[in-house]
Amino acid sequence: MRSKCYIPLLTLLGLMLLFFNCKKETKATDKINTIENKNNSQPYNLIVEKPEGISTPEGMVWVNGKTFLQGAKANDKFVMMREKPAHQVSVDGFFIDITEVTNKQFKAFVDATSYITVAERPIDWEEMKKELPAGTQKPHDSILQPGSLIFNKNVDAVVNMANYSQWWTWKIGANWKHPEGPESSIEGKDNFPVVHIALEDALAYCKWANRRLPTEAEWESAAQGTAADNIYTWGNEPSILDDNANTWQGTFPIKNESVDGFELIAPAKSYPPNSIGVYDMIGNVWELTSDLFNVNYYQEIDNSEILINPKGAKKAFSPDNPYQKEIIIKGGSFLCHASYCASFRISARMGMSLDSGSDHTGFRTIATPKMLE
Repeated sequence: MRSKCYIPLLTLLGLMLLFFNCKKETKATDKINTIENKNNSQPYNLIVEKPEGISTPEGMVWVNGKTFLQGAKANDKFVMMREKPAHQVSVDGFFIDITEVTNKQFKAFVDATSYITVAERPIDWEEMKKELPAGTQKPHDSILQPGSLIFNKNVDAVVNMANYSQWWTWKIGANWKHPEGPESSIEGKDNFPVVHIALEDALAYCKWANRRLPTEAEWESAAQGTAADNIYTWGNEPSILDDNANTWQGTFPIKNESVDGFELIAPAKSYPPNSIGVYDMIGNVWELTSDLFNVNYYQEIDNSEILINPKGAKKAFSPDNPYQKEIIIKGGSFLCHASYCASFRISARMGMSLDSGSDHTGFRTIATPKMLE
């Protein structure tokens, strides 16, 4: 019942074809927790508190290092197999953006570097077809134009909820500056999360800003705040979802009742922060991480000991998108609903193709003490 919350360009084109054509050490030794595991010859000193002498960067907050439960939580009725089994992880402390990267922030990067995002570049069919089944015919040039995926707000009926192409549209001219197509604009929306961002775009921004994307474990650590095993960023009570996150209300995808006041994307800080002052980690837009998406990863790791600063699977694997590598996205978006996706939970994890972007995917960054020395 819960389908993928986005559709990669290659998959969309495939559906179209089927339809038409078939430096120094951190001084934190007095602010650590020692972790001992049976397979480690030396105990690990986890950085917990913010090291002295390092200032918190503007727009960021310190996330204490801690040990917490990653993955499926007890009594979570929306848990999916790829979130199981839950396992203990320990993550060093770090700084994280208190909001998703905004249009204003991304524009500053583009203005400084003249960067052109993936969604603005011409499509190279010779490169694209390398990641498609052998024999795939080239779509018409009218389709192979720069653009990105947007949610189709005009859906009035759905035949099959498994066919997510019914509510996704490849919009030529859609990109971070024109989120709904060439006729749209981000004027007056400086404080909205930047969208239509592919992995390459996020990594370029990170390099310029001296930041990096969080690992999935770091993302969950920040989402937990001061907690260790919450289902949601505010606790374990699902009834207050609408007060705490920008998600879909009504009948997906036909009718959005906008109970929370926002039909689609919302400005940053429109909802309360979690216990450490981080906003919108649940809902609004999906957030990129640095981990590869592998639906079997949790089943394959050693759960008999605490995992320390895990970096995810070594290989990507998704039966829904076997021809492309995917990275993990977290937090859900304004499209998440109990009947579709239900990813308004800390443990929820989806995959996104490296070259994909959409109007409900963005990112936030982190910085470690070592990066700031």
